[in-house]
Amino acid sequence: MSKRKERLTVTVDPVLVEAGNAAVRSGRAESLSGWVNQALAERAAKDRRLQALAESVAAYEAELGPITDEELTAQARADRRSAIVVRGRAKAKPRRRPSAA
Repeated sequence: MSKRKERLTVTVDPVLVEAGNAAVRSGRAESLSGWVNQALAERAAKDRRLQALAESVAAYEAELGPITDEELTAQARADRRSAIVVRGRAKAKPRRRPSAA
């Protein structure tokens, strides 16, 4: 990013302004402007990644045809099988015995 900044006037939801001010108070941001600048930079990077992904999918489909629902389902299953669990499995709730009437 350039050192020279451009002044900008925007309207922001109050809850977001408070989140930015909280980040400044806790030392997670130097200033509200810096916090907003970082958020805009992250959004711009995300938009670039999404655009690159869309272009990759379009190129794939142009060469090999549309990705089918069946292919997406099969890939989702394969992804679940190869996933690494990092928080453990949920514990089963103990069964309650029926009360004696």
